[in-house]
Amino acid sequence: MPIPTVSLKGSIAARLAVGYGLLLAGAVAAVSLLFYLGTVGVFERAIDNQVSAIANRLAQAWRKDGADALRREIDMQLHDSIDSDVEIVGLLDERGRILAGNLPAWRARLPASGELAFATIERDGAPVSVRLVALRLDDGTRLLVGRDLRELDAIRSVIERALLGGAAVSVLLAFAGALVFRRSLEARLGRIRRTAARIAAGDLSSRIEVAGDDEFARLGADINRMLDRIESLMEGVRHVSNSIAHDLRTPLGRVRNRLDRALQASADPQALVGDARLAIEDIDGLISLFDKLLQIAAAEAGMRTRSFEALDLAEIARDMTELYEAAAEEQGVTLRFSGEGPIPVRGDRHLLASALASLIDNAIKYARAGLHVDIEARSSERGALVRVRDYGPGVPDADLERVTERFYRVDQSRHLPGNGLGLSIVTAIAQLHGAQLALRNARPGLEVSIVFAE
Repeated sequence: MPIPTVSLKGSIAARLAVGYGLLLAGAVAAVSLLFYLGTVGVFERAIDNQVSAIANRLAQAWRKDGADALRREIDMQLHDSIDSDVEIVGLLDERGRILAGNLPAWRARLPASGELAFATIERDGAPVSVRLVALRLDDGTRLLVGRDLRELDAIRSVIERALLGGAAVSVLLAFAGALVFRRSLEARLGRIRRTAARIAAGDLSSRIEVAGDDEFARLGADINRMLDRIESLMEGVRHVSNSIAHDLRTPLGRVRNRLDRALQASADPQALVGDARLAIEDIDGLISLFDKLLQIAAAEAGMRTRSFEALDLAEIARDMTELYEAAAEEQGVTLRFSGEGPIPVRGDRHLLASALASLIDNAIKYARAGLHVDIEARSSERGALVRVRDYGPGVPDADLERVTERFYRVDQSRHLPGNGLGLSIVTAIAQLHGAQLALRNARPGLEVSIVFAE
C-alpha cells in the first residue's frame, strides 16, 4: 500500500524544521546585536567620556585664567602628540568666527550647550563625521571639542561586515540543520507509517523497528505492544470463530436429528416428549455456551469496572466453598478451605465468585473419588491470592500454557462434559481485576492461583 505524500503546509516535520531554523536565526541576530553594542558601544562611550573630559578641562582653564590661558591650553592640547590627528578643538565668537583651534569654518547650527552631538565637517578636503560637545562661555564665545570618527567608522564597518557574514553563514547552517532534522524526523515517522500501511493491508505480524531509547523508540515499543495485543485478539477471534463453527455442528446436528425423529415418531407421544426434552437440553447447552462467550467478552471489554467495590477475598472463597460442598460430596470429593481474613481487594463480587466457581467446579470434575480439593485465600508478598488445587491427573506440561485458550481441551478430558471455556472466563475476569492467573502442575493434581497485585 503506497504511503500518501504530505505537503509542506501539512507536514509537522517541515513546520518544526522551519521553526527551528527561524528560532536559531533569531538567536544569532540577538547575539550579533549584543556583540555589536558591546564592542562599538564601548568605543562610543570612551570617545564621549574623552570629549567631555577635554571640554571640561578647557572650560576650567578659561574660568581660572581667562581667554589667553584658554588659547594656550587649546594649543597644548592640539600639539601634545596624543591623538592630535583625530582631536578637534575650536573657539568661536558670537558670530561663529574661529578664534583658535583646528576647527575649520563652522556653518551649521551649534548644538545646545553641554550636549553631545554628531556632526559632519570638512577635513582634508573630505566630509567626515565627528562627535562633539559645545560649551557656552560667560563672555558669549563657544568652545567646541570633538573627535574625528573615521577610525570608529572603519571599526564599525569591519564589525558589521563580520557580523553580517557570520549571520549569513549561521542562517545557512541553521536551515541546513533544520533540513537534516526534518529528514531525520520524517524518516522516523515514515517507518511508523509504513508499518501502519502494511498492517492496514492485512500484515498483522509487521512491527516497527525500535532503535535507541528516545521518544520515538519508546513510542515504537508502545505501538508494538499494542500490535501484539491486537494480533493476539484477532487470532483469538479467528480461533473462536473456528471453534464455534466446529462445536455448534454437533449439538445442532443432534437437535435436527431428534426433531426429525420426533416428526417421524409423532404417533408415539412418549417418544415425541423424549426427543423434545433432549432437543431442549441441547439448545440449553448452546445458550450456556453463548452466555459464557458473552461473559468473556464483557470481562475483556472492562464493562463491569464501575461496579468495583472493597471486598474480602477470604469471605468470597469461604462462601463458594460452602456452596459447592454438597456437589463435591456427591462426587466423593472433600473440599478443604483455609484462609485468614479479611483479605481486602477491589472488584466485582459476582465476577470473582463466578471465577472461583469455575475453578472449584473444574477441580471437583477432575479430582478422583475419595480425594480432596484445597481452596486457600491469603495475603502474600506478591499481593492477595486465592488458590484451588485438586489431586487428580493434572495437565500435561505441553498443554499447560494453552488450557486458558477458548475451547481448548486436553485429550484426556474430552470425554467429560464441558466446552473448554471455564479457564478462559477465569483469565478474563482476572485480567479485568488487574490480577494474574497462574497454573502449576502440583504432581499430583493441578494448582490454579489468582494473584492480585498490591
